[in-house]
Amino acid sequence: MERIQSALAKARAARDRKMQGSKPGAPARIESGPWHDLAEVVLDPRRLEQNRIVAMHPGQSAASFDLMRTNMIRTLRTNGWTRVAITSPTPACGKSTIALNLAFSLSRMADTRVLLIELDLRHPSLLSIMGLEPGPEFGGMLASGVLDLRQIRRCAPNLAFAVSSTPIASPAELLSATRTADLIDEIETRLRPDVILFDMSPMLVNDDAISFLDQVDCALMIAAADETTVAEVDRCGKDLAKRTQVLGVVLNKCRYPEKEGAVAYPE
Repeated sequence: MERIQSALAKARAARDRKMQGSKPGAPARIESGPWHDLAEVVLDPRRLEQNRIVAMHPGQSAASFDLMRTNMIRTLRTNGWTRVAITSPTPACGKSTIALNLAFSLSRMADTRVLLIELDLRHPSLLSIMGLEPGPEFGGMLASGVLDLRQIRRCAPNLAFAVSSTPIASPAELLSATRTADLIDEIETRLRPDVILFDMSPMLVNDDAISFLDQVDCALMIAAADETTVAEVDRCGKDLAKRTQVLGVVLNKCRYPEKEGAVAYPE
């Protein structure tokens, strides 16, 4: 395990040196440039709410995501991390819904620029969840090996997303390619996000997520209450720990009655 952690640290240090070499002096952020030039889209709040995206605005519905956000951002800043993979042991755990809510919650923090990248390329779903028509093809851009910022959109001042509408049959080879790592590095250099969330494939159904985990700083596992087994969580956690740092496990789809007489904090 120590050798694995050492290898991860060396890989991360090499990426950090590469990124620093491409942005000497880390100039102050200005209100212009590639981030602000991204095409903007308008989302329908009703469609988002129907799809359980509730963290666009502060409030009781967003409280659990805000708590997750605060704990995450503290860990990222302490360690100098920016890249977070969001995955699950099996399909239908709600990882994409969690990723989108977390992205909105993070983007409400002052001066925190968030980029959500969809890398579940076999089953892209973020366009549908957001209620947008097919169009962007981030997966196709990765396959071409040529950076095209038109495939990245902005839906809020501090939130951009890179998604696909067409599935890719065998993405593991693409995700493990050096040119894919180079494109992600270039995107980070050009857009300068403070946090990059990667919506990955489930860990136990194929090798897609495993193929990319050496490019992230840490990972968050989403499990489904009454669906994901303890054995699946254990196996997924071990696979993640071999390849990156594990932030923790989020139990999703948890249903329980409110305590009688419970009082919510005033909003």
